Amino acid sequence: MRALSEAGGRIEIDQADLAKRHDISRPAVTAALRHLDLAQLVKKQRNGVYQLNAMLAGYLSPADCAAAMDGMAAAELLNAPDLVERYHDAVKVYQDQLAEKRRTREQQKKHIASRRGAMHAVG
Repeated sequence: MRALSEAGGRIEIDQADLAKRHDISRPAVTAALRHLDLAQLVKKQRNGVYQLNAMLAGYLSPADCAAAMDGMAAAELLNAPDLVERYHDAVKVYQDQLAEKRRTREQQKKHIASRRGAMHAVG
């Protein structure tokens, strides 16, 4: 993605184009972007627009780079000693959220199926 970025790390490309460029599926791109986000390497700004972490972005001058780095929160620094631990924690939270969504969907399906069964019993 860095090769596609503007100075400062802004990238304009949608997931379908990323999938085509790398000859992978769109769901694979979505999953990869999720992990890049959890690792604080790339942030989605809006559909089709992403921002590289300032420590990975290219700049037009050393002064631009220094200004970007000075504006970073400590938690965004890729050399923070707890970065890997925070990444693993973020992945765990995300996986827990996905599992909860799956459980909710299954409960909804069971509820709908039981209501359909009750409606057939009446008819």
